[in-house]
Amino acid sequence: MNNNSNVYFKVINAGILCTFQDLGRFQQGSLGLTTGGPADKAAYLWANRLLNNPANSPVLELSFGGLTLVANTFTTIAITGAKALLTINGQPKENWQSHHIKPDDEINIGFASQGCRIYLAVADGFLVKQQFGSASTVVREKVGGSNGLAISAGQLLAITKTEKKPLYRLAKKDVPDYNNSLTLKMITGYQHSLFDRYEIAKFFANEYQISSQCDRMGYRLTGTSIQSKISKMFSEGICQGAVQIPPDGQPIVLSNDRQTIGGYPKIGSVLSRDLDYLMQCSQGNKVNFEPISIHCAHNILHLAKAKYQRTQLLKVAM
Repeated sequence: MNNNSNVYFKVINAGILCTFQDLGRFQQGSLGLTTGGPADKAAYLWANRLLNNPANSPVLELSFGGLTLVANTFTTIAITGAKALLTINGQPKENWQSHHIKPDDEINIGFASQGCRIYLAVADGFLVKQQFGSASTVVREKVGGSNGLAISAGQLLAITKTEKKPLYRLAKKDVPDYNNSLTLKMITGYQHSLFDRYEIAKFFANEYQISSQCDRMGYRLTGTSIQSKISKMFSEGICQGAVQIPPDGQPIVLSNDRQTIGGYPKIGSVLSRDLDYLMQCSQGNKVNFEPISIHCAHNILHLAKAKYQRTQLLKVAM
């Protein structure tokens, strides 16, 4: 980030854990660096698509809300993700839509009433220096984004001055619904055999609640305890969405900012598409799990990608 840029947003209120994110940091696990990237990848992609930005353009990811920015240039923005009141100069504006911005405009995002991750994209993306191949911020590792830290009040967020772009919105029927109850499709892995059939049946038959220990690193759940034939094992690489079962039997679903290795047995991995929805949940929300095969997972993801590609944005009258 260049604080000396002449074209920027000034941060008046930074809200809760506002960070720069792009698609993530890959092939750096040998250095102990996790992937980072948007907690809700689908909402992130739509934010950039509403502006016709390249898919990997850096955006702001905001947890729960409370962000206020003031622009000093002409540009265009788009807001996606959790349902939260968006105002420009005090006037309510639609989410999942792009909006023109002019100098001295004040952009305010209130606190989320449904979901918890909000994405603000700007035309041509925020100007953020990459570290290890990505602009994504991982605060735990202090890497990426704004010196590895969350955005704070008073910062200048460098952008590019742009001509007026056409305005687009996503049809309401295509906007994700972030419910308080969620079924997570899970692909069972090779450590599935470390759990006997009774424990596996309990896992899929019972409902879990999201605990207070939920963040970009992972979601700890509370509910029926699940026991493995072993309590720990040699540490090994961990994929995004892995469901670990620690000795207390309470599942942990690991996400973007997870550690790169771990030694608890893993009953399976949550489908990436469903992980987006989980990361829009907060403490107290309820989840359960449904087993699927790897072939079923591939089909679901291919169909979702095809739907995304053929979904048409609607033009907004200027």
